[in-house]
Amino acid sequence: MASLEDLKYTSIIDMSNDEAIDTLRQIRLSRRVPERTTKTITKKQKPVELDQSQAAELLKLLEGNK
Repeated sequence: MASLEDLKYTSIIDMSNDEAIDTLRQIRLSRRVPERTTKTITKKQKPVELDQSQAAELLKLLEGNK
């Protein structure tokens, strides 16, 4: 049966402070999972097409607000 000693990992207790900090940093970074963002797909709206009479009426409304 296998034991922890068979994995050939050095214990954090046996490491120097710098080695232990570096090992812990690597473990921490490897466990980070980026957040999933949900993207909503929106349909592009087609521009409103106006005929001449509608454009003229819109222009009158816009000029009237001055």
